[in-house]
Amino acid sequence: MVCWSIRVHACDSVCHGRPHKAAVFLRSPRGVALTGVFSFPRIFKDSGNANPGTSHRLGHVDVARAVALLAMASYHFSWDLEFFGYLEPATASTGFLKIYARCIASSFLILAGMGLFWAHEKGFKPRSILKRLVKVGGAALLISVATWFAMPGGWIFFGILHQIAAASILALVFLRLPTAMTAIAAIFFIAAPHFLRSDVFNTPWLYWVGLSTRVPLSNDYVPIFPWFGAVLGGVCLARLIDWLKLRPYLSSQEAEKNSVYRGFALAGRHSLAIYLLHQPVLIALVWCFAQVMPAQKEDPGVTFINECSISCMSDGTEDRSFCTRYCGCMLTALTEKKLFVDGQLDATIAGYNQKLEDAVEACSISMR
Repeated sequence: MVCWSIRVHACDSVCHGRPHKAAVFLRSPRGVALTGVFSFPRIFKDSGNANPGTSHRLGHVDVARAVALLAMASYHFSWDLEFFGYLEPATASTGFLKIYARCIASSFLILAGMGLFWAHEKGFKPRSILKRLVKVGGAALLISVATWFAMPGGWIFFGILHQIAAASILALVFLRLPTAMTAIAAIFFIAAPHFLRSDVFNTPWLYWVGLSTRVPLSNDYVPIFPWFGAVLGGVCLARLIDWLKLRPYLSSQEAEKNSVYRGFALAGRHSLAIYLLHQPVLIALVWCFAQVMPAQKEDPGVTFINECSISCMSDGTEDRSFCTRYCGCMLTALTEKKLFVDGQLDATIAGYNQKLEDAVEACSISMR
């Protein structure tokens, strides 16, 4: 049995501009891994062009990206409130907000697929591909390094930006294939995790694939399966728009006269910068508020069991008593192994991952 309490789900993934965040999974404010989402940047600067090689952009696409960015920020704000104790544990990773996060992540990846198709419809551009890989890959590396130091127990090793960087290469194979084949491939990538998961992938070197039976701890986990399917879905949607001759309707000179429209379009064109800056700004604002009106705190052990139980129940287990007992076992095991320190999991402890897996296995066996 897999431990629900200490894993981070990546679905939802939080979303970014054009090459976007998709989403993903977040780490619970109090050290318990829960589902969450992150956003991501726009990968192809010219992917919004109506005609590759020209300066005319698809304004409505830029605006759609900006709307997704706004939704992403609103989700992250709810996560920040939970992190500082103003919302109940697991609020941002269950119920409506969980679905909300996944929709945001999916929208960014679909937009990324659309941009990828339009950027290369007249032929592949190696220099352009390399430039964008450096840009997005560099941002992904920056996030990995920053989270490694800031939150080693849930650092981002394959988040939305990593997904977009990988997809920008993998998707090139499908840009010249028939639409039907690309659609079938999209369905396969989305459905595969339901029937191809294996213990073979239960190693840190293969977690990026997305077919492990355990979901690794990460604040933003957007593996190839199933999320690459959303990118391919975007490729198919772009082809459909062109087949229906609707691309000219994705921009409007009349709409561009509106200052609000222009503002959203501008934000959509600079989604990477907004992605990198919005969360630090939100966290700083909530932190400042917490210094004046701090949230009421409860016993960390009780918080751990409550969050763990909610995560357990959200994974489809209807027996609440089972989840409570399982989470109580985990709390005891983690405390004995000195992994649960000062009310949270301490990932800096030597042998953290192995001790964590041992605790999961021991409690899983004891609950059979």
